[in-house]
Amino acid sequence: MKYTLTSLSLISLFLSACGPNKDDNGGKGDDSNQSNQTTVETYGKLSDGSEVKIFTFGNKNGMIAKVTEYGAILTSLEVPDKDGTVKDVTHGYDDLAGWLTNSSYFGATVGRYGNRIAGGKFEIDGTVYDKLVINNDPNHLHGGEKGFDKVLWKGEAIEGGVKLTYTSADGEEGYPGNLEVTVSYTLNDDNELKWVCSATTDKATPVNIVQHAYWNLSGDPTTSINDHILTIPAKYFLTTDETLIPDGNLAEVANTPFDFNTATVIGERIEEPSIPLQFGKGYDHCWVVDGEGLRRAAILRDPKTGRSMELHSDQPGVQFYGGNFLDGETAGKSGVKYAHRTACCLETQLFPDSPNKQDNPAFPNCILKPGETYTHTMVCLLYTSPSPRDQRGSGMPY
Repeated sequence: MKYTLTSLSLISLFLSACGPNKDDNGGKGDDSNQSNQTTVETYGKLSDGSEVKIFTFGNKNGMIAKVTEYGAILTSLEVPDKDGTVKDVTHGYDDLAGWLTNSSYFGATVGRYGNRIAGGKFEIDGTVYDKLVINNDPNHLHGGEKGFDKVLWKGEAIEGGVKLTYTSADGEEGYPGNLEVTVSYTLNDDNELKWVCSATTDKATPVNIVQHAYWNLSGDPTTSINDHILTIPAKYFLTTDETLIPDGNLAEVANTPFDFNTATVIGERIEEPSIPLQFGKGYDHCWVVDGEGLRRAAILRDPKTGRSMELHSDQPGVQFYGGNFLDGETAGKSGVKYAHRTACCLETQLFPDSPNKQDNPAFPNCILKPGETYTHTMVCLLYTSPSPRDQRGSGMPY
């Protein structure tokens, strides 16, 4: 199946109407509502003196999101649990100085091409581009040493959120063409947090822009993600070589540790003998999401707090990364050192190394040409009761 480049993926975050509140008493409080207006503050300055802003926006149900111009990063998302206690459910840093060291891509918008490109090179219409930075030896990862996660975007407050723009110059990190990119984050009183991206170019170029939040729905960043329960509606996943470059094959998930078609504890099979798990040092693979168009791509649940996150997307793949390379050395929010597998990523996207597999009909088109528009929206639904969008018989068990 060949997917078109113009794809729309949408992140919505939903919560049950459980009266979430927040004050200084352990995250619990009264029923005061959060305005949908966006506040803008100075977050700090870069070494060249450029000012960086941070945008805060929430809703009447107690959710609060913060986004900074640096890296178009979602710096935090505060969400109530089943008892109404509000906690931040993302990994990251407390200040700009921390985000400037963000080698794990916490919360970032990554590009120009999210995920890996083999050998840092590709070919378009007979022209070889081989100057991409090798920053994940021997491959190119998430746009290079200074990808979209490490540049200053221009932010503008909009109703219920923020719009950010960035121009990626021709030749930046080895990519051809001037790429004009727009990303928006919005949050409404239906508890929908939407991340929407679009881009245009003046020269053919690969594009795969990805939102890279790290999730721990417990709100406790010291706890293992292996206790979370995951569902991914996918019959196939991409097998890779030892450097995590897809080998071009779609492998069936049936009877393997990669079958998450029914809700499964993440850590239940992670130690099973498996060459793909060995290569990834755990889960770090792309699943081929069943169906087309905007549909459910994953469900993540923390049984202790009752928080669930339902991911919707119209992208062909979702990369599930289980935090295998978190090593306890990185000090994040409140000085917490993020230990092995204390968060996971669910990144809706095109397939890894698609620029080098355009002749493979199983891989999506990733080449954006002049006159075309790339679009990507990602959708997460957070709730503490049955999903408000659940349609029984949809094939997605809880």
